[in-house]
Amino acid sequence: MGRKATLLGASGLIGSHLLDLLLADPYYDEVTILVRRNMGRTHPKLTEIIIDFENSQAYEPGIAGAETVFCAIGTTMKKVSGDHDAYRQVDFNIPVTAAKAAAGLGVFNFVLVSSVGADAANNNNFYLKLKGVVEETISKENIPQIHIFRPSLLIGHRNEKRTGEGFAQMMAPIFSGLMVGKWRVYKPIRAALVAKAMLSAAKLQNRGIFIHTYDDILKFTKDQYPE
Repeated sequence: MGRKATLLGASGLIGSHLLDLLLADPYYDEVTILVRRNMGRTHPKLTEIIIDFENSQAYEPGIAGAETVFCAIGTTMKKVSGDHDAYRQVDFNIPVTAAKAAAGLGVFNFVLVSSVGADAANNNNFYLKLKGVVEETISKENIPQIHIFRPSLLIGHRNEKRTGEGFAQMMAPIFSGLMVGKWRVYKPIRAALVAKAMLSAAKLQNRGIFIHTYDDILKFTKDQYPE
């Protein structure tokens, strides 16, 4: 029986790169994506399952039999019109529900996209606190291997327009060189490199909870995908 990977967030900036990598890489024989609506992708390895993400039982058919669950799903305050509850529904409920399903179905590893600065104790920043709570909650699940990726500003083309992000991406090369020492974790990074690092990490067989920031991501991509 071949290896299966399940991906949530396949239409996003990191997720779209990761989907391409999963379909091209022979490590996984099956790739299942859980989506809200049809993406129009076809590939011999690909199975697309349209689900209601608010229904916890809907996750199980797509996750059953998977060795790895990749979660690169997320939203923005603009998309939810500033509604914190709606934001939690996506950025907390979906990853946590997927992790619970993964634990119950015997998935070996769970690979999560979080954010640099994630901290459950941060009461001054809703976004970073929520990311930290998500990390803590998923880390308590009985999953042998958990990889948490904490990138900073992502560089890459999005299908959606995000106010201010385009300008930030243009300025990123200027400020990136100033980020040294402890500030290196805040360096902007290409979304494609994060996706490559996630796939590389998932192939490891060591058990535990691993948190990866800027330098870790570069190491994964240099070792596995020399450019």
